[in-house]
Amino acid sequence: MVTRLVLVLGDQLSEGLSALRAADKARDVVVMAEVADEAGYVPHHPKKIAFVFSAMRKFAAELRAAGWDVRYGRLDDRATGASVCAELLRRGEEVGATEVLATEPGEWRLIEALRACPLPVTLQPDDRFLCSHADFEAWAAGRKALRLEYFYREMRKTTGLLMEGDHPAGGQWNFDHDNRKPAPGAVDFDGPMRFAPDAVTREVLDMVADRFGDNFGDLEDFWFATDRAQARRALAHWVAGGLPKYGDYQDAMVTGERFLWHGVISMYVNAGLLGPMEVCAAVEQAWRDGRAPLNAAEGFIRQVIGWREYVRGIYFLEGPDYTARNALGQTRDLPPVYWGGETGMRCMAEAVGQTRTEAYAHHIQRLMVTGNFALLAGVDPAQVHEWYLAVYADAYEWVEAPNVIGMSQFADGGIIASKPYVSSGNYINKMSDYCKGCAYSVTKKTGQGACPFNLLYWHFMDRHRDRFAGNPRMAQMYRTWDRMDADKREVILSEAEQVLARLDAGEVV
Repeated sequence: MVTRLVLVLGDQLSEGLSALRAADKARDVVVMAEVADEAGYVPHHPKKIAFVFSAMRKFAAELRAAGWDVRYGRLDDRATGASVCAELLRRGEEVGATEVLATEPGEWRLIEALRACPLPVTLQPDDRFLCSHADFEAWAAGRKALRLEYFYREMRKTTGLLMEGDHPAGGQWNFDHDNRKPAPGAVDFDGPMRFAPDAVTREVLDMVADRFGDNFGDLEDFWFATDRAQARRALAHWVAGGLPKYGDYQDAMVTGERFLWHGVISMYVNAGLLGPMEVCAAVEQAWRDGRAPLNAAEGFIRQVIGWREYVRGIYFLEGPDYTARNALGQTRDLPPVYWGGETGMRCMAEAVGQTRTEAYAHHIQRLMVTGNFALLAGVDPAQVHEWYLAVYADAYEWVEAPNVIGMSQFADGGIIASKPYVSSGNYINKMSDYCKGCAYSVTKKTGQGACPFNLLYWHFMDRHRDRFAGNPRMAQMYRTWDRMDADKREVILSEAEQVLARLDAGEVV
């Protein structure tokens, strides 16, 4: 019998992985490796690297215990190949294998690298996702606009989640209007379950500290789950304590409260430690048992079977050049504040600060604070994309790029979003307490101490008027702009230019 290599990547840590199912435990050899190229193609947050490597080592041990021959390359072993392909070639020569089984990676970069590898690689579909490429392409065919809501309804029908016969539970598909409340005075959830590093994780942490200590991000106080058993405990902990109020307050932001009622479950699902239907079933059951309201259960399930599957579909439908899109022609360099530089903007300091500490920020912090500011400031979307890919523990390109290139930066020209997600400081003030402790005044539109979001919002609207003036969802804002006194508009644009000039000069904003 001919021996084949079975490649398992760091975000494919699932027992039911298609490549493992297609392999023969009696003759095939599993290859896993911590390769330098994957650890360094963007400056990953040290906590992200530690999470992936620790989870990989534990998963390799589980496969060995299940009877697989696993060849594992550690980053601190000089013999380990610098790239995935180099490691496959090394292991192929070692065991006499001339072909590779792999599950399709979630990044075009890796797919193309495997296709170019001298060893023939057979890619199995990643059927851990609920919507195949073919199914998504069939849904998208002939549609003028690929909007999430209609895709989501199809996924609800396909999975049967939150369905009562042919109808959605509660009589409506979407409860998003119930999920936009500012945070109350106190948070009664103690946050995601925290795990003390075991011996495997401590060894990884030492290596990461030595090799990636200069990367943006704190490695100390590492608490992530790093195996399936821990991840399942983390899920149960959140469903019991966080889910009941997750729906109401999922968009809220509070100074010093990094998690509120969020579960930080996405990193475990995206790495393969938990399955999408598994987490949705736990949430649905909590609702059916009366332990969580419908708006909370629906809000979470929509993120998983709706948004998560939808953005993956977009990523593969649009092809390898998606991350290079720049429909608005934005070219400014990413400001130093994104790497922890000093700022007077409390909202940016809070969002970036917790990102540095936790390798985590929730979706509104990403979309309406850091993403909103980059879009208003005219930052090159490729640089924004690489930042998000680097700093968040749940970020892999298939999920991160559509969220940034499409949803956050409108760089795909409107494939995902029907309008750009921009706002003045008013939205942040409504959904957070950040503005209360800020060096700027959210109520000031111009003059000394005016909120940069207020100035840059109108500057963005003015400079992109040709593109957006005809957008029905933006027409009211252009009417508001046009009703302003001409001198006031001139002051706003002039002061916004001053903010942008300070950004270009590397000055504190």
